[in-house]
Amino acid sequence: MWRSRHCRDTKVKPDHAEQFDQLLGKAVRVRVMDFDHASRDACVAANEAMLGSVDELVAVWDGEPSVDTGGTAGVVTEAGRRGVRVTVIWPEGATRG
Repeated sequence: MWRSRHCRDTKVKPDHAEQFDQLLGKAVRVRVMDFDHASRDACVAANEAMLGSVDELVAVWDGEPSVDTGGTAGVVTEAGRRGVRVTVIWPEGATRG
């Protein structure tokens, strides 16, 4: 399914890999981007593709600005600019790990 296992292996922590694979297996539709590595450009392109195909964005986000392009803050901002409805989920007491 993955165009390159490198992306999965570099972006998914080893202790989350099994759960990631289970969730991916439940997906109705998976879009695989044409990138060999999970780079910032790949994230920006994936965000663009996603925003172009959704009516609503549900973001798990702490409300903090992104360090660079392609992060959650940028995609939330761009969704709002495009008029895409945005729902932010951040459980009370949650922290970045």
